[in-house]
Amino acid sequence: MGGFKGRDVLSIADFSRKDIEFVLKAAKKMVPIARGERPSRALEGKVLAVLFYEPSTRTRLSFESAMKRLGGSTVGFADPMGSSVAKGETLADTIRIVESYSDAIVLRHPQEGAARLAADFTDKPVINAGDGAGQHPTQTLLDLYTIWDERGTLDGTRIALVGDLKYGRTVHSLTYALSNFDVDLTFVAPGGLQMPKEVVEHVRELGLPLSMTEDLGKVVAETDVLYVTRIQKERFPDPQEYAKVAGSYRVDLEILRNARKGLIILHPLPRRDEIATEVDRTPHARYFEQAFNGVPVRMALLSLLLGGAA
Repeated sequence: MGGFKGRDVLSIADFSRKDIEFVLKAAKKMVPIARGERPSRALEGKVLAVLFYEPSTRTRLSFESAMKRLGGSTVGFADPMGSSVAKGETLADTIRIVESYSDAIVLRHPQEGAARLAADFTDKPVINAGDGAGQHPTQTLLDLYTIWDERGTLDGTRIALVGDLKYGRTVHSLTYALSNFDVDLTFVAPGGLQMPKEVVEHVRELGLPLSMTEDLGKVVAETDVLYVTRIQKERFPDPQEYAKVAGSYRVDLEILRNARKGLIILHPLPRRDEIATEVDRTPHARYFEQAFNGVPVRMALLSLLLGGAA
């Protein structure tokens, strides 16, 4: 990826190991500002456009919080039906208009490749905040940050990705990013929802340890990080296909009985019933800290892209 200023953030594949480590270290310095313990005017006068064509809580609000914590401001929409999209305006035209109101654009869109298309129509930095079943690079960066911050390293970590690995964009991006490090991966999914072939082949080509299973119980005792995802009904083309696998896995106290002492559990949220609320009180739960970490990570990225200096 090279220098950060003015760059697009479309795919985690654009980030080298060096880039990732640079962002993680920059994010660590942002934590006091993200917590409101120290003020910053690093991005004063800068405007971030936040365009969300799909529902979001954490991603949208953490981007807005990140920009405001750095002294900048935001414009945009959380519902395209409240914008000219409802009148038939194309994505290309929306981007052309919005670039004149802002210094960078954050886009979430249901269609894979939408962020890359948007980047073709503006010279302003475009950040992909999720494009269908495609990429979600800033989610990946905050996931990496959480593991790195908790363990002090990414190398040597045994990580199990659990749930909808076929349609889940977070696990696709995370796997590509983790393949820059010396990790041991396990893919846990019901039949028909395993990791796409091209992702599996990428990991194997790099020679990283990789196993695939449907048995979550066997994995827990040998894992440092359990990354749980929900079965996403909205990504399934066939409702009957969804019904067959809904509720396949549930992490509760019983399944954690044999867990490693230092096991941490992550989840990109929102959750449904794949993690029991009783798990929230255990030392394994890190998904709420993970959600907070989106703020310092996105602060670091925005500051780098827009040339701020906290």
